[in-house]
Amino acid sequence: MKQVIKINAAAVFIIACLLMVSCNDATKTQPVAENKKDTIACKPESSKLDTVTIAAVTGMKGTVKNGEYKITVPQNDLHIVVDGFKIIPPMGLGTWIAFTPCGDSVMMMGDIILSENDVAPVQQEVIRQGLSITAIHNHFVRNRPNVMYMHIDGFGNAATLAANAKAILDKVSQVRGADPKAARGDSVVNTLNISLLDSLMAHKGEMNKGVYKFTIGRPDVMLREHGVPISTFMGFNTWAAWQGTPERAAVAGDFAMLMDEVQPVIKTLIENGIEVVAVHNHMVHEEPKIFFLHYWGVGPAEKLAKGLKAALDKTGKGMGH
Repeated sequence: MKQVIKINAAAVFIIACLLMVSCNDATKTQPVAENKKDTIACKPESSKLDTVTIAAVTGMKGTVKNGEYKITVPQNDLHIVVDGFKIIPPMGLGTWIAFTPCGDSVMMMGDIILSENDVAPVQQEVIRQGLSITAIHNHFVRNRPNVMYMHIDGFGNAATLAANAKAILDKVSQVRGADPKAARGDSVVNTLNISLLDSLMAHKGEMNKGVYKFTIGRPDVMLREHGVPISTFMGFNTWAAWQGTPERAAVAGDFAMLMDEVQPVIKTLIENGIEVVAVHNHMVHEEPKIFFLHYWGVGPAEKLAKGLKAALDKTGKGMGH
């Protein structure tokens, strides 16, 4: 009887070991499921954008850069003031829709500026056109009237996407009762020391109707949305728009940040007297994840520029990326 018990115990031990090995092997060989449903394969050899068709369908002449195309609609009909400063299109009041080639197709992204009365009907139109809404947010606080910014994206052929874009822009005009760009554009006062700003920011900007604007890319990050590369031209950038005098300047802008940069940038801006007014996404299926931060600052231009540069140093190479 003892011999039988010993044999049974040995058999149980061997079976247990075999089960453990089997489980371990199953764990090792079990493939990790990756969700690739939102990744679009682009064939570079066939990637060429039909800008003639886009311009013809939208009825708007755009800007071409590195094979991409962007149309802009200055919101001249929106008379917005923040803390006594007039907000004109170069200060971040311009709707834009951009197109980038992907094989024989096109990806479209845009940022549509909406008054409070525009939001619901334009949302409905975006969905009716089969496009995606990827963000809705503010750029300012204490602004009168209030405006919101709605990011959209879509994928298809150039003619269809151009028609989608036109329908959305037409809806904005319909709701407001006029084409936003038809109104006369304003300008603002700017007596800032531009060479000093360039030196402090370590970048060069561009002047437009009294607004001096820096646009700073993120070449350290290879960003893709749905697997499609997203460039500075397509909205992946940090920017700063200035107006005013050396003694009392206003600066508005946006930081494009990796997740580990978000808190250092927020902390640095606030410590330097620059107000953080929004933190959000612009995209949904991007890799890596990118966060966008909108800010507003009023005060001596030199102090604001030093604060912005300190925050800028918390991104990119400044963070060791």
